[in-house]
Amino acid sequence: MLIISSNVSISESELDFSAIRAQGPGGQNVNKVSSAIHLRFDINQSSLPEFYKQRLLHLSDHRISKDGIVIIKAQQYRSQDKNRIEAVERLQQLIQSAGVTAKARRPTKPTRGSQVRRMDKKTQHGKKKTMRVKPNLD
Repeated sequence: MLIISSNVSISESELDFSAIRAQGPGGQNVNKVSSAIHLRFDINQSSLPEFYKQRLLHLSDHRISKDGIVIIKAQQYRSQDKNRIEAVERLQQLIQSAGVTAKARRPTKPTRGSQVRRMDKKTQHGKKKTMRVKPNLD
């Protein structure tokens, strides 16, 4: 059971694991052993609440395909079990991040002091530019 929040969880049967060979350096172990894990999770067919499904489908994440399937490849460890645990944790973080709603921004106005400082700086800059003008010799 994969726990997302206090009232949302996913069963292990909804996750599809497949073992593949890892990439990169590692000697003969990489060539012989399928230690990397591909985790596939279908958002549309899952038991997630509709809120999570919509938020996940609207995320612009390269791990989510246009069909609504999350594909996570874990190959950091030499052990298949550790890679499986890492893939599940990354899926859990992805779903939890989709459930977080951003705090609404309250529009504010600049303070009177900041407006005065801005105008003073502009006038000083203008005076500096007038000092650079060639003097009129007439």
